[in-house]
Amino acid sequence: MKRGMLIAVAVGLLLLMVGCSFVSTRNRLAVSKETISAEWGQVDADLQRRADLIPNLVETVKGYAKEETQIFTALANARAAMSGARTPAEKIEANNQVSSALSRLMVVVENYPNLKANENFRQLQFSLEGTENRILQARRRYNEAVQNYNTQLAMFPASLVGSLSGFQREDAYFKTDPGARNAPKVQF
Repeated sequence: MKRGMLIAVAVGLLLLMVGCSFVSTRNRLAVSKETISAEWGQVDADLQRRADLIPNLVETVKGYAKEETQIFTALANARAAMSGARTPAEKIEANNQVSSALSRLMVVVENYPNLKANENFRQLQFSLEGTENRILQARRRYNEAVQNYNTQLAMFPASLVGSLSGFQREDAYFKTDPGARNAPKVQF
């Protein structure tokens, strides 16, 4: 009887430890998942700030560069795609379109020295540069949060707890545009 009681207590303690470990691991995964959501919220807010700056920048440039309608159309379409995107993956794709259109717009600006001297344009460009820096930092923090979560989820026993609790791998990373890896050629 004494031995049976001792075994029952040992099994009970073992089950309690396993249960506590399960709950602790699940809670860590939940915190990591919420961190991803919070970091995404910051990215989303910064992307919206940039999207709000674009119409003012476009209107300023339009006054100087009336014949550059193709770029204005691309920016409007990219901004519309950003507004219509719902998931992080869709927003990341729309962000890439906006970045591409903005870089083409900045190339056009180089051809109009009077525009570059316009105080309103300079202020908008300064605001856009600050926003781009904020987006860069928010994207970095978001990618780190996704990486930490995925790493936790891949490790044992979190992989077991995660699969039993319905946690899934996050694959919505911000990635560098393949064309951005090539250095621009400068010719004099």
